Parts: sequence; C-alpha cells; structure tokens
Amino acid sequence: MASQLTIPATVPGRFGPYGGRYVPETLMVPLLELERAYELAKSDPVFQAKFQDLLKNFAGRPTPLYFAERLTRHLSSSGDGPRIYLKREDLLHTGAHKINNAIGQGLLAVQMKKPRVIAETGAGQHGVATAAAAAHLGLECVVYMGTEDMARQALNVSRMRMLGAEVVGVSSGSCTLKDAINEAMRDWVTNVRTTHYLLGSVLGAHPYPTMVRDFHSCIGREARAQILAAEKRLPTHLFACVGGGSNAIGLFHEFLKDESVKMVGIEAGGRGNGLGEHAARLAAAQGFTGARPGVLQGTYTYVLQTEDGQIATTHSISAGLDYPAIGPEHAWLADQRRAEYSAVSDAAALDAAQLLARTEGIIPALESAHAIAGLIERVSQFTRDDLVILNVSGRGDKDMDTYSRLLNKRI
Repeated sequence: MASQLTIPATVPGRFGPYGGRYVPETLMVPLLELERAYELAKSDPVFQAKFQDLLKNFAGRPTPLYFAERLTRHLSSSGDGPRIYLKREDLLHTGAHKINNAIGQGLLAVQMKKPRVIAETGAGQHGVATAAAAAHLGLECVVYMGTEDMARQALNVSRMRMLGAEVVGVSSGSCTLKDAINEAMRDWVTNVRTTHYLLGSVLGAHPYPTMVRDFHSCIGREARAQILAAEKRLPTHLFACVGGGSNAIGLFHEFLKDESVKMVGIEAGGRGNGLGEHAARLAAAQGFTGARPGVLQGTYTYVLQTEDGQIATTHSISAGLDYPAIGPEHAWLADQRRAEYSAVSDAAALDAAQLLARTEGIIPALESAHAIAGLIERVSQFTRDDLVILNVSGRGDKDMDTYSRLLNKRI
C-alpha cells in the first residue's frame, strides 16, 4: 500500500521531501554497507580507474552525439524547427545505457566481497547488462522478470541465459517490473550476506537513486562537451523517456544549473488516461489520473494508486516504462518546475519509432521512441534557434517482435 506522510528534511538521501529509506530492518545493514562502500569508491583512484576503463573498453564510451539531419529537415519543413542531436546510448555494449550502472554496481559488489548479484528487469536491458557485467567480473547472477515481460522480451531472456544468468519468472500481480522488484527484494532479505541487489534505475531506498544517477551522469557530461564542440553553445532543450528515470537523470544532471536549458521527460501514456491504462506519474495536466505521493519499494515519490492507496496496475507498450512509481529526484524536479513531464500514447511511440527508422536508419527501443514522440508533438513550439539533444537510451532489436506485429501493414 502507498502511504502519505510528512517527512523531516534532515533524513539523508532526500530530494526535497522525496527519497529516503523505507525498508525492513534486515535491509538497513546492507544499505548502510552499500552507502559506505559507494562513498569510499567515489574517492578511490583504483576503483575509478577500473570503472572508467570498463566504460571505455567494455561498454564502448564515449557514445556519439549525432546530428539527425534528415529528422531535423523532416520536422522543420517550414524552416522554423529545431536542430536535433541524438545521444547514441543505443550503441553501447548490450544495447542500452543500462551497462553504465551495471558496471559500477558490479565493481562495488566485488569491493564488498559479495559473490552473487541479483537484479530486476522489465524490458530486459538492465538484466542483460547485469548478466554481462557479472560474467565479466566472475559473479553469480540471478535476474527476476515478470512473465508478461519475458514473453514480450524473449530475445533478452535468451541473451541473459547465454551470459550465464538464471532468469526467474515472476507470475504474481501484473507479472511486470513492479512484481519483479518485489521478488528481488525478497531474495535480498534472505541472502544479504552474500548478495548485492543491483537495482536498475533511480528508484528504491537511499543510496540507490543517487548512486545510479551518478553512474549514469557520464551521459550528460559527454553530451555537454560534445554539443559545445559541435555548436559552440548549450542546447535549449533536452528530451528523454522516463520509466524509473535513469537515462533521463543521467542526461539532465549535468545541466541542472543551466536555467536556460529546458528538460523534458516523456512518460508512457499507454492507451488512455484512466487508471490502469497508462504509466504516467507526473502528467496530471494532460488528464492522466491516479498519481500522488506515497511510498513504494523503499522510496517516497509519486506513485500511481487507487483511492484507498493500493498500488495501481499500469500499462505501456514498452516494458521498460511500465512501472507505477518514478524516481524521487524526478518528482522533486517536477515539483520545482525545473523539468517538465508529459506522456505520449502507445500509438504515437510506434509512429515515432518508424519515423526515426525511415529518416535516420536508426531503430530505437520502444522506450526511446516515447521521447521521440514527445519531441514530435512539440515541434510547433520550437523556433529555428532551438537546439535539442534527445537521448536514444536503447536500440530496438529487443522490440522487433512488437514492431513487426503492430507495424506489419506499413513495414
């Protein structure tokens, strides 16, 4: 049940009133151990050198910042639209930004002498990244995944198993990401001495939202340097899809102090505004219902819930966006109006994916397609002076079954 409460500002791990640490006593010790290990790692030259080496030589960083010339022309036929750059996280090893965090937390597991890692996954990209990092570092790996997500992301299930991970199907609840997290947390409670929970987004109890953000902040640091080199100025707008919110906060974080840079997060509008038809937590202005502050899976943030506080079911064509809560830092950015959040429909995301494929030869993940759709829906608001960076957080290989089924009349 999601509960509402008043929170003192002195509790660590806060983004305004959001965040915190709401877990059983048995998890307080490993969370404190993880917090200490991460604080040491931040200033440990050996850890940082290994992390940077793996980001470069294993993951494939830095990723390009690519000028999408044909997409720019297509959306600016009158000459009044923005210049559009794509941050190509889809080119990373395993196919998405998730590998950044998996490497960082995998190294922490080694540092803490935890021989086993567990993870949750929705779209499967975090699971694949965790399995790859675990294989490289010699760690045992178990990945929990909802059975509905396993069916729509069968390719990623096969990839995880080939990398040596045990994939455990979760058939409770909605059989999606929320339920996979529940099972991973149950495992962690039972095996805290030997196991590190490699959480995949800026969710959960402190220190996860901060730590995962920091491991992904390379996205924004690279993008800032790259756009200054290419255009000699900062962007006017940043766009990213938002499920839990790790790829978005990874891009946004480096630009938070630049008030001239507008940040736009795009959620899953699903197939309608009613509760159970979408996964939009911060898009109330568009009529999406059901979100209010509450506690879910260790953190205080905006949560989709029924009138009596039960966690609501969600829907998205994208398994990676199909989650009832949002990262607490995003909740705070929305409250402060530092970032804007809106939602696009399943149909709009499909159309956007096809447009990017046919203008730029890039097939995006369904998650990233939501960000492209959000940009398309706002194109009339831009001028020729606007400069956009859009984060292509993952590639579309994993979604080809969905694309081929739903776009087969047009492909």
